[in-house]
Amino acid sequence: MLKELANDDVKQLVEGLNYAQKVERSLELIRLAWQEYKDRLVVANSLGKDSVVVWHLAKRVSPDIRGFIVTTRFKPKETVHFMNRQVAQYPELQIFKNDDSIPDTLYQSDPDRCCDLLKVEPTRRAIEEMDVACWVTGLRCTEGRTRTDFKEVEERDEGLVKLNPILIWYEREVWQYLALNQVPVNPLYALGYRSLGCAPCSKIALGKDERAGRWIGTSKCGGECGIHTRPLRQIAALNAARE
Repeated sequence: MLKELANDDVKQLVEGLNYAQKVERSLELIRLAWQEYKDRLVVANSLGKDSVVVWHLAKRVSPDIRGFIVTTRFKPKETVHFMNRQVAQYPELQIFKNDDSIPDTLYQSDPDRCCDLLKVEPTRRAIEEMDVACWVTGLRCTEGRTRTDFKEVEERDEGLVKLNPILIWYEREVWQYLALNQVPVNPLYALGYRSLGCAPCSKIALGKDERAGRWIGTSKCGGECGIHTRPLRQIAALNAARE
């Protein structure tokens, strides 16, 4: 039943469903996934507005759902403080981080490599160590140019389902949910940020694209860190590296 929804027309859902219908659809997606995968379903929590919505939705489905956070040495202090508060409230959130030595300015000289080491590698480790069969994300197709071709249910890695339960939400609907449910958010949003990442690679930006402030001045401007586009199963990742 869950994978059947992967064929639904995303554009039609974005424009055709109202806020209440989108919330119920998101809850149903998580319910179906939880019924199918149980403890092997895990939420990826980036500590951004979209992730905390998904985390809140997941907890409405079952308080037993686990999650993981990938953090880096470059996260803003506000994000770190927010992360610590979230983990204190939800000890079932596990933190993953890569502390390997890298050049201090790798994010300038090779931002793709920096993201691969500090974000993709810990995500792969989280999926392996937590024995994940279905990971749940806060990805939305209305965020920007790089996120228009995703589906609500995907299997980019064989044997690893990715669920994007709020894929069809508009930004305003995210904020509506947060306000109505009084969900705490990262304090950086109050300063004007619309998309959050590492401090050197996240700016307050102009324009309608939420992700326009990410990696400004690099080839990745407005792009992706790689966790939604790179192989995450260890074997698949090794094979991709050899190609």
